[in-house]
Amino acid sequence: MAISTPVEPGPRVVWDGASTAPLVERERELAVLGYLARRTAAGHRGFAVVEGPNGIGKTALLHTLAADSRRLGLRVLETRVGTDRRPLGTLRTLWEAMTSDGDSPSPSWRRMSEDAFRSRETLCRLLTGWHEAVRAAAAHGPLLITVDDVHEADPESLRFLEHTARGSAGLPVLLVLSRRSGSEWTPLDEVVTQPPWLVVRPQPLSRSGIGEVSRQLTGADGDARFQEACLAATNGNPLLVTGLVTALRERGLPLTGDGLDAAGDQDLPAFRVRVARLLYRRPVLTVETARAVAVLNGEADDEVCAQLARADTTTFVRSLRALDCLGLVCSRSSANAWSFAHPAVRNAVLADMSAEHRAAMHGRAARLLHDNGAPAAQIAEHLLQPGVAADQPWSRAVLREAARKETLRGSMTHAVRLLRPCVPESAEDTWDPALVAELGIAESMVDTAASIRHLTSVWDRVSRPDLRLAALGALVGGLTRTGQVGRAVTLLRQHRSATPAFGSRTTTQLLEAGVLMAAADNRDAYTELLRTVPLDLDLPGQTPQERDLLAWRAVISVARMDRVPESLGAAGTVLRRGTPATDSPTSLATAASTLMYADRPHQAECVYRQLIDATDTVSDQAYTSLLALSAEACERLGALDQALRSTAEALGSARTSRHTHCEALPLAVRLHVFLDQGDLAAATALAAEIPDARIDDAWQWNELLCARGRLHLTRNEPEAALRDLVECGRRQRAWQRTNPAVSFWWYWAGQAHLAVGDRTAAVELGERAVSLARPAGFPSALGTGLELLAAAGDEGDRLALLEEAERVLAPTRSALVLARVRVARGRALQQAGHTQAARTVLRQGWEDTYALGARSLHTAAHQSLLAAGARPRRAGSRRAGALTRSESQVARLAADGRSNAEIAESLFVTRRTVEAHLTSVYRKLGLSGRRELRDAMGRGAEGVTSARQEVW
Repeated sequence: MAISTPVEPGPRVVWDGASTAPLVERERELAVLGYLARRTAAGHRGFAVVEGPNGIGKTALLHTLAADSRRLGLRVLETRVGTDRRPLGTLRTLWEAMTSDGDSPSPSWRRMSEDAFRSRETLCRLLTGWHEAVRAAAAHGPLLITVDDVHEADPESLRFLEHTARGSAGLPVLLVLSRRSGSEWTPLDEVVTQPPWLVVRPQPLSRSGIGEVSRQLTGADGDARFQEACLAATNGNPLLVTGLVTALRERGLPLTGDGLDAAGDQDLPAFRVRVARLLYRRPVLTVETARAVAVLNGEADDEVCAQLARADTTTFVRSLRALDCLGLVCSRSSANAWSFAHPAVRNAVLADMSAEHRAAMHGRAARLLHDNGAPAAQIAEHLLQPGVAADQPWSRAVLREAARKETLRGSMTHAVRLLRPCVPESAEDTWDPALVAELGIAESMVDTAASIRHLTSVWDRVSRPDLRLAALGALVGGLTRTGQVGRAVTLLRQHRSATPAFGSRTTTQLLEAGVLMAAADNRDAYTELLRTVPLDLDLPGQTPQERDLLAWRAVISVARMDRVPESLGAAGTVLRRGTPATDSPTSLATAASTLMYADRPHQAECVYRQLIDATDTVSDQAYTSLLALSAEACERLGALDQALRSTAEALGSARTSRHTHCEALPLAVRLHVFLDQGDLAAATALAAEIPDARIDDAWQWNELLCARGRLHLTRNEPEAALRDLVECGRRQRAWQRTNPAVSFWWYWAGQAHLAVGDRTAAVELGERAVSLARPAGFPSALGTGLELLAAAGDEGDRLALLEEAERVLAPTRSALVLARVRVARGRALQQAGHTQAARTVLRQGWEDTYALGARSLHTAAHQSLLAAGARPRRAGSRRAGALTRSESQVARLAADGRSNAEIAESLFVTRRTVEAHLTSVYRKLGLSGRRELRDAMGRGAEGVTSARQEVW
């Protein structure tokens, strides 16, 4: 396409239907070109080449130069080289435009055949005619000739332009060409490197330039992190910057670092179009290189990538350099590894490939990686792509190996995703029984119905003893979860009778423990199982299988308030004799839950924390559960900051979708903590994310109903609170979780009953809790029950009940409950007219609540102090949550009795560092030394915990 314009300015040209990027940070380049235009207007000739990668703004510079030249009185002749590869194709276009107004002689080639252009004599005659046309046009006034993308012009046209440059002496002609950097040699190369030619190389945009482009397109500069990330993602290429900013605007994403991060996971059509414009103007091999890098995602070296692109390594690296110039890829820290500048670039390349081509490349990538010894997990990701067949023995072997590793990590969902392509649908009876059994075992926690179907179909054909035992465990567990307890028990009996005496006891115990664990997911199955299976707590706990079974029996018994002392003894046996190296983390955590349900949250948290620290022996799923349980124990102890951190990590680590029963417990604890901290807005926002439709029959949702009822109560909605809390109590009884220390729903239900004026119902709840907690020795439950009775009972008994509650709670580590009781007792003392005593108790509660971060309770204590005539000053922070992570590690080890030298050795730091951390800990917590540190950090050595610490 060529455009010849007279002096009058014309409309702005839009090439190929796409507008150019806005000109930003091009003052230097425009100054050089403007200087040449002014010299030409004064009667001098000039030559320039604008050189740079595609998208850098060469076309926009030529358009701006043309517009400025028209204002200076130059006649403008513009063309952009297209796909016309005929001899003199580019020159013919220029010549036609030049002679369209009749001021220049008409070209003599219009009636010539294509073969005539091959003649040297013809070319010489045409060259003479071209020079005459240029001279004639220049005789009428200064002339600007611009040729965009000159590197794509035919060789003959390039030679004519070379002669134009050499033979235009004395003519007011300005010849400006643009070409892509790195393009092949042309006849012009020798000329443009000599004076008076100027080479203009536009530079990438800077951070401020990106901000200017953003402002032109959206009215906002974007924050500093966005500008920095955008620069890294586009290499400052204006075309890519424009596309990325436009795509964010279309998606409604903010121009922030987070907005750009979110864009990396999405298909951005506006950005994809601009990536394609850059990419598909390169050779085919460069395009295939980009696709190979996109498919492999930087996970293979150059040799494998080159094989995928069907190129030799040298040519492949040359193509990578070209992509680097475009700003699409960048070299990583490793000298032999490349990746895309931003995930959005990779997504754009992948999205522009057909589904068939993408599947074929993923299939070839899997085979290449397999032949080069890549890890199974890396190969498997390619085999799992849509359209890739995994029907070869090597591919099935890779998927099975990757699935086994995921199973060991506890990631059953991904293991199922890996194994299902290996087993054709409805072909289980004719397939490898071991493979079908592995699939059924993986499905047991993901798709129970499919697991039962697969395991039943191959049960009689599995010969490996270990696989047969694992399949039996998964099968009886699946049957139990779906309520088929009778079939599960029958299978267990058949196994007991069919298995030889050696090893039958331990395997049966392991299977029974699995059945108890599986029943926790189905209330009907759980109820039926407890009617048919005895919970013997007299097992010696000599083997891991015995300890596993003992732990589950103990936690079930203590939740039912059945043989509490024996349950505690059983938990102690498990924790004394078991270790993370020999026992299942789930078994040890279950034993710790027995301690928590026996109102010993401090001891339970010690076990949870050490299991969490042993991350190499804990699967992902167990790790998430441990975090949730540890958070619940911390919330009961008043360690609110730690509880928030643990719940955030648990919800972030969960591999299942949000708002299933797996996340119910950490969500409930998090909601309780927000209410403890007085952050009503955060609590309301969190509760709004959990619709009623998500709440199924699993017991974990009971805790969320309790937390949500408490939220309603805080928002002065007692009727709504009662609905949730009464339903929570009904479900707890259905699950036989009648222990008042299992969940404190009854306390908040009592408060809701008081809010609606039903004192009788509140008293009933308090009396039942006290009657169960007092003989069992559950101090927190007893103190909380006494507090509820004080609030609901007669005014004359209130002080005595609260004094007893404080005496019961004082020796415990339930700091938050104790602080709440103290505030209540202070108010009761004030109402009874004991002002001085009320001030003393309220001040202590005021300081305790400040140290715990319980802002709402602290505010209530402050108001009560003021009402009692006190003038409290600012409280000092004694919160363990104020410690840094390093300080917490040092403080925990010091509280456990380690010397400074031992702490330094275990943490790989110097003794001076340990001393500095301890000094900071003492200052933040207001302690005088190690003697007070043990209590402040909540680390004790009494009872079962002492025995466990000695072993572990």
